[in-house]
Amino acid sequence: MASKWAHHLKATNTIKHSQNGYGENIYWASNGKLAPSDVVEAWYNEISLYNWRYPSYSKQTGHFTQVVWKGSTELGVGFAKRGKTIIVVCNYNPPGNYENEFRRNVALPRKIYRN
Repeated sequence: MASKWAHHLKATNTIKHSQNGYGENIYWASNGKLAPSDVVEAWYNEISLYNWRYPSYSKQTGHFTQVVWKGSTELGVGFAKRGKTIIVVCNYNPPGNYENEFRRNVALPRKIYRN
């Protein structure tokens, strides 16, 4: 499913969520070089913007919270490339980022981060 959506985004030259019922992160790179760790690192680095005192959804941290969401137990990864454009789609099941569930599903890393 993630692969099919990545290829759809490539074909339509758009970035939008699929509304497939799963959690979803999308990454778009145009420099032609990309390691899988670059994608996860970009999403995880949103941790610096996460408000640990008031755990909740934010557009600035939604990729991060979905990546670490404890309740998500399955991951699907899709990849598409056209020229130097690379698209990565990750689907999470069950989806994360549910209101009132952030404190339970997004835990402080072992090395305490403070914002």
